[in-house]
Amino acid sequence: MRGDDGSASLELVLITPVLILLLLLVVSVGRLEQARGDVDRAARDAARAASIARSSDAAQSEGEAAARSTLQEGSVTCRALRVAVNVDDFAPGGSVGATVTCDVDLADVALLGVPGHRTLTADFNEPVDAYRGATP
Repeated sequence: MRGDDGSASLELVLITPVLILLLLLVVSVGRLEQARGDVDRAARDAARAASIARSSDAAQSEGEAAARSTLQEGSVTCRALRVAVNVDDFAPGGSVGATVTCDVDLADVALLGVPGHRTLTADFNEPVDAYRGATP
């Protein structure tokens, strides 16, 4: 018999947990990026909903509702959600902006049950149509 009999099996047993952890890490990073994309989409939807509103008060409420709805449809569960709709330049030809900030538990996003949280923030600006009626 040779001295290296069974070494391939031993190497496989030793490397398998490392490969599984690496795979879980890659999946966790992918899920975190998906959550970041959902927050970006929520900011875009909030700005779009605010830009088609007929008044600045309606723009505020419709923007916030659109962001919350988008995040509920997505895969993100926010510990704390803050939606700020900027209507300072809400007039035909102006623009509105939305900032969405979401504190995400890493245990929800990562498959490893990692403790802690990550704050994801997204901004988006949308022009208000110059040829429609709107009241500031």
